[in-house]
Amino acid sequence: MKKVAIYGQSYSISAEKEIHALLNILEEKGCICFIEKKFYDTLKRKTSLEKEYDTFKDFDDLNSTFEVMFTIGGDGTILRAVTYIRNLNIPILGINTGRLGFLATIHKDAIQENIDLIFKGAYTIQERSLLSVKTTPVIEDFSELNFALNEVTIARKNTTSMIGIKTSINFEYLTNYWADGLIIATPTGSTAYSLSCGGPIMVPGAKDYVITPIAPHNLNVRPVVVPDDRTIRLKIEGRGREYLCSLDSRSVTIDSATELIIKRADFELNVIQTQNQNFLNTIRNKMMWGLDRRN
Repeated sequence: MKKVAIYGQSYSISAEKEIHALLNILEEKGCICFIEKKFYDTLKRKTSLEKEYDTFKDFDDLNSTFEVMFTIGGDGTILRAVTYIRNLNIPILGINTGRLGFLATIHKDAIQENIDLIFKGAYTIQERSLLSVKTTPVIEDFSELNFALNEVTIARKNTTSMIGIKTSINFEYLTNYWADGLIIATPTGSTAYSLSCGGPIMVPGAKDYVITPIAPHNLNVRPVVVPDDRTIRLKIEGRGREYLCSLDSRSVTIDSATELIIKRADFELNVIQTQNQNFLNTIRNKMMWGLDRRN
């Protein structure tokens, strides 16, 4: 590993100790580090960097010669980093300086240990599926960043009234969800917003996604797991004229004339999993999943 990218957000500056530790360890290993430009400028203003670093500003500045992207922050930082990596297949490793950390699994006190494991080859690559969104008529905001790692969410806007979301799978009518909104989640996103709304946990690598209603006004409505080779179509109606469509943390306003077409994206995100990390440990330890004091 000789050439790496480093990405963080402004709030990651509170992790100054971890940032310096990462840079020092990578340089000791002989790596050339490129830091995202806005993050680098913030580091220069608010911390003491011992040297100058090369930077990258967007997707066009990256290519397949980068062997790893390190993120410093939480899962939200990784969701933003995906917009830089896209289909370049650059593996990503998240150092968790946030809270829960399902994607950013490396504890901030274990940076040295985990980088050593990577250099020893003691890791695997997990392929995480993404969702892509197209609209009819075409919305320019979806022309480039039209993908989501966690979920695509439809929600009401500027109203307290429920909305109706007519949902079809491969042109077959499923139902009209009367709710505050609807979540289409990947296995990665199954432990995020969808879980909060009663959706199931799916293990990484599952070839499915889950449709989860937000506060449905019907006791019979439950989340539905759908094979990820199916196409989901959504049409919205309600008292309001505008609605929100969110792709992970990016939101766009749409209207009732818009049809959303959601399917599996044609690329995946490669996530580095070191030997001492696994998904089942994460949900037990960080979410107390299956905790029973009788055991």
